[in-house]
Amino acid sequence: EMTERAFDFAVRTVNLCRELDAIPGVSRTLANQLLRSGTSIGANLEESKGGQSRADFRAKVSIALKEARETHYWLRLLVAADLVPEQRLAPLMDECNQLVAILTTIARKLRPE
Repeated sequence: EMTERAFDFAVRTVNLCRELDAIPGVSRTLANQLLRSGTSIGANLEESKGGQSRADFRAKVSIALKEARETHYWLRLLVAADLVPEQRLAPLMDECNQLVAILTTIARKLRPE
């Protein structure tokens, strides 16, 4: 299920951010950004389950998609800035890409006609 997958992704993100937070300086700032967006994906999907209407459900899925895209950005930045080795983040980045792809498909199917 998508919400479980997003939850597992959030757990992995929290663990990464815990490691980054132990490094003084810019790593802590980036960890905060990543933590917010990476955990927000699942939170918005959970919230979408209780949507009061199709439009409300669509809005929450769209927010989750935006957060997934932002998360991917922060992961790429961590690699590009040489703060985390690419091979360390490759599995997380791959999962993030998959979440973006799935959420994009869901959001497209929910668009009003």
